[in-house]
Amino acid sequence: MSLLSIKNLTVRFATATGAFTAVDGIDVSVDKGEVLAIVGESGSGKSVSMLAVMGLLPDTATVTADEMIFDGRDLLKMTAAERRRLIGREITMIFQEPIASLNPSFTVGFQIEEVLRLNLGLDRRAAHARALELFRAVGIPEPEVKIKAYPHQMSGGQCQRVMIAMAIATNPRLLIADEPTTALDVTIQKQILDLLMDLQERYDMALILITHDMGVVAETADRVVVQYKGRKMEEADVLTLFEAPQHPYTRALLSALPENATGDRLPTVADFMASEALQ
Repeated sequence: MSLLSIKNLTVRFATATGAFTAVDGIDVSVDKGEVLAIVGESGSGKSVSMLAVMGLLPDTATVTADEMIFDGRDLLKMTAAERRRLIGREITMIFQEPIASLNPSFTVGFQIEEVLRLNLGLDRRAAHARALELFRAVGIPEPEVKIKAYPHQMSGGQCQRVMIAMAIATNPRLLIADEPTTALDVTIQKQILDLLMDLQERYDMALILITHDMGVVAETADRVVVQYKGRKMEEADVLTLFEAPQHPYTRALLSALPENATGDRLPTVADFMASEALQ
């Protein structure tokens, strides 16, 4: 049985001029200890589908699904209170742009300690000690000093490590990482990805990695879901996807990788789609 199973997920947003469908009938599942990559260009519905799972979409969104089961529990049938007890404890998420995700008015230590107090019921002393352990686990230097820092006093890479520490604070069974290396330089990107994979293996978490970077997918994923315009185009294990992609859009993404360049200019997804009609 899958740890998370979603069937026929649809997300629609109401607007001043009508409505639009951001996610259109997607099926997604992930097993315990598995790394699932959800890949596609910006606007393909990757983040929206996972925010629907987290219950973090705005009131303008309408979410429907035939099934949204986590560890045998139906998320769609839970009360708001039951879902709050689950989200943030057993299912956690690392958001894009870590500096924007942290509250600039509080120290990073206070923000992690708050997660520990609210979700695990730790007192202030125990929460502080656990926060220091988490800072060390994610490789933040001088944790006794950095725990007192505000987000603007830390680098982007350090803020991302804080977000990761916050996400693993409750030993979740499923971690969703939404473009975790966005806006980081190449060296820091590698460090963050290595850290995530180390933590995933150490804690035996299921990991859903949202990305548009096929290189990241090749290095990290067990299985891949390819999305385009809110729909699932293809799903396969990572080796099969790279060696024998079945859908034109998947082939378009792979053709745009630098190592697949054959001329003076990198082919784009649009170039490829012009030669293969996308149904």
